Parts: sequence; structure tokens; C-alpha cells
Amino acid sequence: MTIWTPSKDSLAQPYFLSIADQIAQAVTKGELKPGEQLPPQRRLADQLGVSLPTVSRAYEELARRGLIAGETGRGTFIRNVNASSDAVSPYVPERQTGLIDLSILKPICDTIHLERMKSTLATLAVDMPPSTVLGTRPSAMFARHRSIAVEWLRLCGLETNEKTIHLTNGGTPALTVAFITACQPGAAIATEATGLHVMLPLASYLGLKVHGVPIDDNGIIPEALESACQQNKIRALFMIPNALNPTAFVMNESRRVAIVEIARKYDLNIIEDDALGPLVSKKPPPFQALAPERTLYITSFTKPVMPGLRTGYLVAPERLLPAVENRQLVTNWTATPLIAEIAARWVEDGTGLELLEWQRAALTKRHKLVAKVLKGFPYCSHPEAMHIWLPLSEKFAEDEFVSHARKQGVAVARGSAFAISDWQPAVRVSVGSTTEEELQRGLAVIHNLLHSEPEPILFDM
Repeated sequence: MTIWTPSKDSLAQPYFLSIADQIAQAVTKGELKPGEQLPPQRRLADQLGVSLPTVSRAYEELARRGLIAGETGRGTFIRNVNASSDAVSPYVPERQTGLIDLSILKPICDTIHLERMKSTLATLAVDMPPSTVLGTRPSAMFARHRSIAVEWLRLCGLETNEKTIHLTNGGTPALTVAFITACQPGAAIATEATGLHVMLPLASYLGLKVHGVPIDDNGIIPEALESACQQNKIRALFMIPNALNPTAFVMNESRRVAIVEIARKYDLNIIEDDALGPLVSKKPPPFQALAPERTLYITSFTKPVMPGLRTGYLVAPERLLPAVENRQLVTNWTATPLIAEIAARWVEDGTGLELLEWQRAALTKRHKLVAKVLKGFPYCSHPEAMHIWLPLSEKFAEDEFVSHARKQGVAVARGSAFAISDWQPAVRVSVGSTTEEELQRGLAVIHNLLHSEPEPILFDM
């Protein structure tokens, strides 16, 4: 049987994207059907007169779009595109014995976290408010918590009042509420071209269209955002401006001001994901402070304080408060009262700030280790981020690098998992997901791979 191939005469730069687009169009037209095989990468590179890394990038792009899947020992095949719109997970789904997992993003944890939680639970056993386990009405349960939230949000650089704050079960539920508040089904939302890995499937489930906007080392490029607004009916803008984004930048104030001007010009709602909250020191004012009339601001305790403390705050403009309340009720009903109570107590008694400062110091130490081991290799980072972003040179295809690292017992996250519209081959490396000793060993493997010449993957694990 003849294997379908793209047309060499129809190629245009960038070649990898042209190859991916030709294959995607063939799928759409029915010329390629689910289960059909694509040519091996090296053979296709020879047929088209392009480099092997170019074809590898094309296949990575198709995998990111959910159009193809590789089967070990058999080849690459067209997927049933209607079967699933799930995200390509950047991390290993289950912890595996002997694997140094630098793929999942999480804060550094130690005995101090368990000790603080045990102490608080012991106290709650004595003086737990009845509403924590018996209450059902969100407005009645969380009046005190909202008052306390004002103090935590002040640490985030935000001055607000109690009535604008909604408690949530962490960042992801808050994102869902914010998206369906800011956009009607069928509307378009703009975001960073390299951004949140669940952005595309979440938008798909909610019936929203996504436009990736080019970024630089300071975030979304204002001119590119304005161009997107002129060419598309953009309704909202979603950003991660403070070091949690894949490339670990913190957007400066002048860039934020420029983006606010565009948002006002085109009447965009802004959704600001500040999941690290006060962990990032000396950051510019939040978008909610610069444009309170149109910004939905999200922060949580999961990253800066403790992974299991899955609670957070959504701050909304007054005009959107009724919509936020309704959407919170139908998607989550309410935040989990027990977890919200722990967070409130930790804000009041200083435990939250203590753990936050501990986390900041621990991350700074980890980043010094990264700088030492990866000296000489360009990467993107921030001293209070939980990861680094490591661009790959042309000699390494992204999948090859990830597979080689995995064979040596180290898991890293594929950069393509964070691609909304375009990306350069890279990997994300978590600095907080394991012990300092394991991190050092994992970084040593990465260092040696960067120094080596790529070898073909004879078998995958």
C-alpha cells in the first residue's frame, strides 16, 4: 500500500509548519483517514529535501494538534480526531519508582509543611466553626474568609474590598468560572502563543475559540495583540504574567500598561492568572490594579504555600459580580469550607507567610544549583519560579531529547505541550518536584545530553 506524502512543490517557509498544515488539510478532506500511516521521518525528509529535525517538528506539531500518534515499533498513524480533544500532558501521570520526575510543576515540600498542617488540624478538632462542616450557603459561610482574603491579596499587590472576592477550590476551577464569565460560547479569547497547557482543551469544552499571540521575553507583544484584535473578534485576553508561564518571564509594568490600553480600545475582558501570588517579589502591579473595570484576577495557595491547600481567590469587576456568582454556583457551588478555613487561619496567624518565605528561599537555592550545573547553556528562568525553560538547539528534536532523558531515568516536560499557536523546540524542567539530590542528578543527565550528539531512538520506554 502506498503511504500518503505531502507535496514537495507546495512547501513554503517555515517548512515544518507547511508540512504539518498539508497533512492536517489531508485529514480534513478525508484524503488521510484514522489509522492510516505516515512515512517514517527520515524517509519523508529525504523525499521532501528537508532536514530530519524539520520533519520531527512537523510531527510534533501534528501530535500537539491531536492529529497523529506514534506506536512503538510500528510508526506514526492518523488519530481519530473526533475521539478526544484532551491536552497533551506535559508531565508523567503517575510517579514511577526510580524515575527522577522533573516534568510536573510543584512547590518544594519538606517536614515543615506536614508539621504545620498537623498542628492546624489538631486545633480545628477543638474549635472548628460549625459552618465549616454544616453550612451550605456560600454567601453566609465565607463572609469572614473574604475579609481575611483582603490581607492576602494585599501581599499580591492588590487593594480590593470584600464584595469583589469569591473563594474557589484553587486555580483551575477559578479559570473555568472566569472563562465562561468573560466570554459567551463561540467567542474568541487571546492568550500567549506558548502558554497554559490545558488552554486548548478547556476552551474547546467551553465552546471558545483560542488565538495564540506571539510573545517575547516580556510576554505578549502589544503590536501582535492589536493585530489579532483587528483580524479577529477577540472578546477576552488570558495571561500568566508572573513567572508561572512556561518561559518564566515576569511582565514589566510598561508592557502591562500598553496591553491595558489595547484591552480598553477593543473592549477586552482580561483574565489574569497569578497562581504564584505573593511568592514573586518586586513584581509590577497586577492587571486588576491597572484595569479593575475589566480584569478577573485569580490566585491560589496551592503553589506558593502547599500543594494540598487547594483553595484560592477570584477577584472580579463589580459589573461582572452577578455573572461570577451564578457561574460559580453551577460549576462548583462553593469552595470547600474546611480547606478555606485552614487557609484563612494561616493568613491570620502568619503560617501562610512563613511557608511562602520558606518556599522563596528554597527556590532561590535550587536556582543557584541549576545555574551551576547548566552553566554555559542558555535557558529562561526566574529565581522564584518553580521551573526553567530550556530551548533546544537544532541538533535535537524535542521528542528525541525527552526520550533520551527518560531512558536515563529523568522525566522532563515537552515544550510542545504548551504551544497554543507556535513554539520553538524546548523542555520545561521543574526545580521543585523532587529532592535537591535528585534534582542535581537529573540536571547532570540533562547537562550530558546537551553536550552529546543525538542518537536515533532504537526503542522507546
